[in-house]
Amino acid sequence: MMRLVDVSGFVAALNEVPGIDVRSPVEYCHGHIPGVHSLPLFSDEDRAVVGTLYKHEGRDAAVHEGLRRVGPRLADIVLAARDLAPLGRIAVHCWRGGERSRSVAWLLDKAGLQEVLVLRGGYKAFRHQVLQHFDLPLDLRVLGGYTGSGKTEVLHQLRGTGAQVIDLEALANHKGSSFGALGELPQPSSEHFENMLWHALQQLDPTRPVWVEDESLMIGRVRIPAPFFERMRNAPMFFLEIPIEKRADRLVAHYGHFLKNELAEAIRRIARRLGPQHCKAALEALDLGDMRTVALITLRYYDKAYARGSALRKAGSVTHVPARSADIRTLAAHIRSHERSPSR
Repeated sequence: MMRLVDVSGFVAALNEVPGIDVRSPVEYCHGHIPGVHSLPLFSDEDRAVVGTLYKHEGRDAAVHEGLRRVGPRLADIVLAARDLAPLGRIAVHCWRGGERSRSVAWLLDKAGLQEVLVLRGGYKAFRHQVLQHFDLPLDLRVLGGYTGSGKTEVLHQLRGTGAQVIDLEALANHKGSSFGALGELPQPSSEHFENMLWHALQQLDPTRPVWVEDESLMIGRVRIPAPFFERMRNAPMFFLEIPIEKRADRLVAHYGHFLKNELAEAIRRIARRLGPQHCKAALEALDLGDMRTVALITLRYYDKAYARGSALRKAGSVTHVPARSADIRTLAAHIRSHERSPSR
């Protein structure tokens, strides 16, 4: 049985049944519904050829060519769908809920699957709902502090105490600085980052505060959705006051094991902002293996940049957490005690 469902029904169904995205691999890679498997009807090349035919020769020519290309793979699609859905229920979508998803749904229905759910409006409708969600009210709390303050570790400690946390850097596969891609997987597209952020928000209680780490608009090459970023800028911030010496030690422990050429490349990326003299000094220290000096030089640049960003916040919206509570657990406990303070 085939059944059309809206976005809410489709997403809810994914808790019980597997979902398949029948768009081409490049479409899936650019952005997809979290948790949905890629089972393309067309390869990237097929999609390009069929799309060109549709544009220049019309629907009939495109359908004929599509059938010719996909015909030999239909049995494989059925077998793959059965493997994913041993109980006979599956959810299917394409870009707009049109030819591709309905064709695959018809095929799977004829192949004996008990229920095939088709997303009305396809991935395009899902994206519309994702973007709308970022305009909804959200009680954010922002964890701030200069580079090397251990914000991510404190954020994870907050999660361990039961606080609601979204780790934006984990979603972006990047730690935010010029060095932030080291040791990370390739970044998602900004579109798929939005999808994953939406999915993370779906798991939370909207009536309780949500903690995030302070970030620039861009995390590496990924852009935070504008409405969400605006909420971050206006949310109460708890600023970790950690001395630069301790922060330098933390950076050495975190980045010191990476190859020198990788670290040198990261330094050169910020050469213009560091200034030629400081860049030269950092590279010389790196060549000598003096990682602490490298950290101190780069921290002075990042501290100035962070201070400029923090100055844009509303007066009175920042609570400073003193260095005497530099232990991660103590910091988290101190910050958590403020969780019920009202948003400004």
